[in-house]
Amino acid sequence: MALRHAVLAALLEGDGSGSGGEYSGYQLAKAFDIGVANFWHALPQQLYAELTKLEKEGLVAGRQVVQETRPNKRLFRVTEAGLAELEAFAATPSKPSFIRDDLLVKVQAADCVDTGPLIEQLEERASVAEAKIELFGKLLRKMRGELDEAEFLRRGERIGPYLTCLRGLALEQENKEWGLRVAAVLRERRAVHAER
Repeated sequence: MALRHAVLAALLEGDGSGSGGEYSGYQLAKAFDIGVANFWHALPQQLYAELTKLEKEGLVAGRQVVQETRPNKRLFRVTEAGLAELEAFAATPSKPSFIRDDLLVKVQAADCVDTGPLIEQLEERASVAEAKIELFGKLLRKMRGELDEAEFLRRGERIGPYLTCLRGLALEQENKEWGLRVAAVLRERRAVHAER
């Protein structure tokens, strides 16, 4: 997967309908941070550069919006060519994902390093995960509105963002549980070794 596909997918949410609304670069960066960041990380500068490339390739169209009290802005939407690009991407087989996490490397070496700082990092990871769990819960409730989850998944207009948000929620719940469990194990082992 390339950043281009993540940007195109995020732009589909521009008006909330998934029918190809518009986003400014700033709005895209905010949407990326909340939703797409579950599966793809990019800095705002990378997003702006990608929008420029996509516009040159005809996969997005941009238009200038003149504002009287603020600087002018450009709004972008996915073109038919951009939708075709996403269609081709969706049909391409996906590779299995893998974990690449420096915290796991540190835990792997836990028997040979001071675990005090590691315990702090694990607890911090769990704390960050807790905040994301709360955010995902709010997003999921907002997306489904008055419907319960089962009804929304059966009849909702746009379930793609909801389903990816569910994956982000599950990941953060696992991060929290694992971080707290490993921190507790390492803390208990430190206490046992201190008694010797």
